[in-house]
Amino acid sequence: MTTPIPRTRAMCAADLNAVVDWWQTDIVDIEPGVIRLRGYPVEQLIGRVSFPAMIWLMLRGELPESRHADLFGAVLVAAVDHGPQAPSIATARMAATCGVGINNAMASGVNALGDVHGGAGEQCMRLLARVIDGQDKGEEAAFAVRRELDAWRTEHGRFIPGFGHRFHHVDPRAVRLAELVDEAHAADRVSGKYLAAAREVERSLSSSGRSVPMNIDGIAAVVLLELGFPWELGRGVFILSRSVGICAHAFEQTLQGGRIKGPTPPAVGFRYTGPGPRSLPEEGSTS
Repeated sequence: MTTPIPRTRAMCAADLNAVVDWWQTDIVDIEPGVIRLRGYPVEQLIGRVSFPAMIWLMLRGELPESRHADLFGAVLVAAVDHGPQAPSIATARMAATCGVGINNAMASGVNALGDVHGGAGEQCMRLLARVIDGQDKGEEAAFAVRRELDAWRTEHGRFIPGFGHRFHHVDPRAVRLAELVDEAHAADRVSGKYLAAAREVERSLSSSGRSVPMNIDGIAAVVLLELGFPWELGRGVFILSRSVGICAHAFEQTLQGGRIKGPTPPAVGFRYTGPGPRSLPEEGSTS
């Protein structure tokens, strides 16, 4: 029979430290009666800090200036919803008709946000950041844009994230946000270099005579870069915004009722492209 090894106080303290160190965070500290978020007591934040500023604090560790918080809030407002046919919204609504809770419906919608639907803003942030990196190394703006567009198309195909829209010839969200960035630049609140780079991309894409303006993903990329957000947060910020629309649609569908609604009414049907009617061979026959 093996004799248990006595556990000394020193060993217990080491074990406790190992447990405490298992998860480390700079974001929140709690103890009985105390909640500090990035060092600020939560009761000081409540009623004094806007929700966009709170998101900024949690993601970046410091509170933004009010002028930056306002611009950040504007981009969050702009991406909230784009109709029930947007895949993430439609997915949430369909899930709601299947009898799941609103959290499940929202999760279903959020899980539809990937590289194609929901990821273009982050991709555009990377593209514009590389354009600016080239300019910082001495490249002319037009050359840096052409280089990055060629590199993107070589790796991903002809569609450039953040530019053009299948529904809007001119995206009204992009127009308004660009106005706000111009105003912020004029007031020396942002550099304006990312908006200038995006407009150079517009010029390059439209050189064949067909207009390819920025869409919501492109201007959102501009705003976030102008505000100093790293490109790795681009999709996360978009999801925070679109989750509001997803929640609203899931709740509306729950109130409307309906059971197991698919993407189209059953009477519309669908196109079957598989084999024609066939039967298994009779038992005992050889194939």
